[in-house]
Amino acid sequence: MARSALLNVMVQAALKAGRRLARDFGELENLQVSRKGPGDFVSNADLQSEKILTEELRKARPNFGFLNEETGEQEGLDKSHRWIIDPLDGTTNFLHGIPFFAISIALEHEGRIIAGVIYNPATDDLYTAERGRGAFHNDRRMRVAARDDFHDCVIATGVPHLGRGKHKPYLEQLEKVMAEVSGIRRIGAASLDLAYVASGRFDGYWEEALNAWDIAAGIIMVREAGGFVTDIDGGDAMLKSGSVIAGNELIRQRLKKTLQK
Repeated sequence: MARSALLNVMVQAALKAGRRLARDFGELENLQVSRKGPGDFVSNADLQSEKILTEELRKARPNFGFLNEETGEQEGLDKSHRWIIDPLDGTTNFLHGIPFFAISIALEHEGRIIAGVIYNPATDDLYTAERGRGAFHNDRRMRVAARDDFHDCVIATGVPHLGRGKHKPYLEQLEKVMAEVSGIRRIGAASLDLAYVASGRFDGYWEEALNAWDIAAGIIMVREAGGFVTDIDGGDAMLKSGSVIAGNELIRQRLKKTLQK
């Protein structure tokens, strides 16, 4: 698989930060952990990962802006390009020794995501995508699942927790979907949920109350794997609304219809 220079920069940054995260994951008892809010944690590993990613990407493209989970937005001289970074998606999994977490890097050009990298250093799974060039899992091309019967599908979701999201409306959504599909999964990292949709592991996915850095790389991953991603209303405002529905077109439409019953 031939990667562009930009995608190579993103991959190398993710691999470098991933080595640090893998080391810290093996030494969880030594991590410095502080509370950032109810049910929301930030660790020294998270901050170090963001530092490595920012340094590596800025070294390669010094004029690009940033939208980082921990340090927020930093405008660049080049107003048309922006990196959108989650240095550790699935922090709670990480802190509990659960190997489902990822580094997520997206490149936005004039408001459109043009490249994405999602990397889980615990499993060494690397997902990459570039606009018009396809999506890949460890250099093997990905395609979304082709299932067309909603009853046969496994659907991923995110579950609201302490201090996050609207619990009662979510339970109503969950009850509707549960009655229609063969399985529901919640792994705790939105970037990996979208990567799994792109690779055909999950047939569909929905979640609300997300941030741009949770889903930016995953959006292009699914689209370049032949899938469809919209917000919960069927629009294209996922990064602003924080809601997302993904899958092949038939399953995405059926999931949207089920959620809106």
